[in-house]
Amino acid sequence: MKSYKMFLRGVAKNLSAISFRCITTDARAKDWPRKIFSGVQPTGALHIGNYLGAVKRWVDLQNAGEDVTYCIVDLHSITLPQDPEVLRHNSLQMTATLLACGIDPARSTLFLQSAVAHHAELSWILGCMTTMARLTHLPQYKEKSAKLKEIPLGLYIYPVLQAADIMLYKATHVPVGEDQVQHLQMAQSLARAFNNRFGTTFPFCNAIISDDASSRLKSLRDPTKKMSKSDPDSKACVMLTDTPEAILEKIKKCVTDFTSEVTYQPEARPGVANLITIHSLVSDKTPQQICEEAKGLSTGQYKLQVADALIAHLNPIRDNIRRYLADTEYLSSVIEEGSDKARTVAERTIAEVKEKVGMDAFSSARTQGLRRKQNIE
Repeated sequence: MKSYKMFLRGVAKNLSAISFRCITTDARAKDWPRKIFSGVQPTGALHIGNYLGAVKRWVDLQNAGEDVTYCIVDLHSITLPQDPEVLRHNSLQMTATLLACGIDPARSTLFLQSAVAHHAELSWILGCMTTMARLTHLPQYKEKSAKLKEIPLGLYIYPVLQAADIMLYKATHVPVGEDQVQHLQMAQSLARAFNNRFGTTFPFCNAIISDDASSRLKSLRDPTKKMSKSDPDSKACVMLTDTPEAILEKIKKCVTDFTSEVTYQPEARPGVANLITIHSLVSDKTPQQICEEAKGLSTGQYKLQVADALIAHLNPIRDNIRRYLADTEYLSSVIEEGSDKARTVAERTIAEVKEKVGMDAFSSARTQGLRRKQNIE
C-alpha cells in the first residue's frame, strides 16, 4: 500500500493505547484543514467487530478533538432491496447505537445521508468523470455481483456515491477497513481528476487504518473467517444488543483448540488469540498482561473471564440503546440538527462545483444583471 505513517500518538489520553497508520501519497493534503469523514449503513444491530473496529475509533477521534463528520448512509443501503419499515427502524436503531457508543452530537456532526440531497447531485457529476471499466474492477462489486442474476445499477455505481460522500465535506482523512482502501482510491482519483480539469477544489483524502487487531476480529465459530452478522451460525458473533446470558453462551461455545494453556499465538492458535484480542480491547490490557493473569487457567475457564469482561463493557451500551430507542423524538431531533449542519457544508461545496463545471449559468446571469442595475443607478 504505498507508504504508511504513524499518527495520533499522544493526541489525547484516551488515544494513548491506540495506533493507526495513515496511507498517504500526496503531500498537498497538509494544505487543507484536517477533516475526518466516515459512514455506516443502517443494517440493524452492530456486532462487536463493527464496534471495536470502527465505531469505538470514531469516538476516540471525536474525543481527541478532531473535526469529525459521521453519516448513516441509507442511500447506500438500498443498493439491494430493503423493506421500508425495516429501513426506518434500522436508521433509528443505528442512531441510538452510535449515541450509546459515545458519539456526541455536540462534538461530532451526525446525520442521515438521504437528508442531504447534494450527495446524489455530486455523485452524478462525478459519475460522468469515471468509466465503466474502473467500476467493474472494484473487488466488492465483483464479490456481490457474482451472487446475483440481475445486477442493480446502484450496486455498480455506489463507489462513486461513496466518493461523493467524502468529497462533499472536503474530508482529508477517512477511517476504513483494509477491504475499503480501493474504494477510497476511487475518491482520490476523482478528486485529482476534478482538480486537474477545473482547478483545485478537493483535498487528497488519506486512509486511516488501525494498526491493531480491532478491525480483524474473527468469527467465534470459525476463527479463519472475519466476524460477520451475515454468518448463518448465530453464535458466530456477539451483537451489542445481546443479553448477558446470550454473550456467555456464545463465548462458551467459541471454537478454540485442544491445548489447555492460554497463549497468544494468532497464527498457531487463532481461536484463542481472537478471544484474547476481544478481552484486550474491552479491558485496556495487553495480550501479554492477559496471558500472565490467565496462567494456571484452562481455555474453558478463561472463556468465562472473557465473557465477564465483555458483558461488563457492553451492558451500559445495551441499556443506552434501549433508552434512546424509547425516545424517538430525541433521535429525530439529533438527526435533524446534524443534517442541517451537514447541509450547510454540502451547499457550499456543491455551489463551488457547479460554478466550476458551468452549471451556474442563471445564477451568474442574475448576479451580472444586479451589478449592471447597480452601475446604472
